Amino acid sequence: MKQRKLGQFQVAEIGLGCMNLSHAYGVPPTTQAAERVLIEALERGVTLFDTAALYGFGANEELVGRVLAPHRDEIVLASKGGMTGVQFPDGKKRVIDGRPESIRRDCEASLKRLGTDVIDLYYLHRIDLGNDVPVEESVGEMARLKAEGKVRSLGMSEVSAATLRRAHTVHPITALQSEYSLWTRNPELGALAACRELGIAFVAFSPLARGFLPGTLTDVASFVAKDIRRAMPRFSAENYPKNLRLLEGFGQIAQDVGCTMAQLALAWLLHRDPCIIPIPGTTSVSHLIEDLGAAEVRLDDQAISSLDALINQRTVVGDRYAPATMAEIDAERFD
Repeated sequence: MKQRKLGQFQVAEIGLGCMNLSHAYGVPPTTQAAERVLIEALERGVTLFDTAALYGFGANEELVGRVLAPHRDEIVLASKGGMTGVQFPDGKKRVIDGRPESIRRDCEASLKRLGTDVIDLYYLHRIDLGNDVPVEESVGEMARLKAEGKVRSLGMSEVSAATLRRAHTVHPITALQSEYSLWTRNPELGALAACRELGIAFVAFSPLARGFLPGTLTDVASFVAKDIRRAMPRFSAENYPKNLRLLEGFGQIAQDVGCTMAQLALAWLLHRDPCIIPIPGTTSVSHLIEDLGAAEVRLDDQAISSLDALINQRTVVGDRYAPATMAEIDAERFD
């Protein structure tokens, strides 16, 4: 694959989001199946692997660290802190905590789980709006971790352009990671422009719209109880049938271009801006191979214009998160 700039690194233009190898979308794959996905990605040229302390409450970091340890010098390893699992009487729950002491604790725990001395790209998973922790305090501690050699570069996740600029004044930010796809377009309201201006890479998670854009997810009633999409308004029994209507035209464009719908979604992102690095996730080797094939898809101006008109913030029905989660995410505070 072609390479794209990620701060001091050059990485393949499509990376791998590792979250759903451990949790989020129903029952995770077996350990053996998850290992096969990671190794196949490595063998096919993927160099950016993205995980977090939250994913599987640490299990994902342990998996990624163990499987990729023999290839540590060949990859760019990204993880996140500031949002982790905390044990409560009724079980573990995710908690956002951006205090400096918590950032340090999270980083050191991640280093142990990953089995590495240094994390190449360390993100603040969420800014701590609930406890009103200034982003400058969180990023300041991350900068100290870098000075100590525990991380090589800093990233922000799901923040607005204004917050990104504030963070960048404390320490240069290498990457902004946020949800971005045809059906989640809010990065276009300021964050992408800020990345271009400041020389920051934009890492797009959920570039396949959490399984919507490949066109194979037709029955949301089949979601298991722990599938996070059950709480997302776009996947509700009321809204999802309306969103499915968009796929007929989307499928026709894919047919005209000569690619799959998943490849079309990723190719749209790759054509959008050279600062964008999509990180699709999958539990299937065959889907991984399909996704990476998007690097070979070429879109002309007519195809891009048709896609933009078909699926966008005006045609998609429903917010991307439930109200309580939306309130936690700075990226929803448009500039």
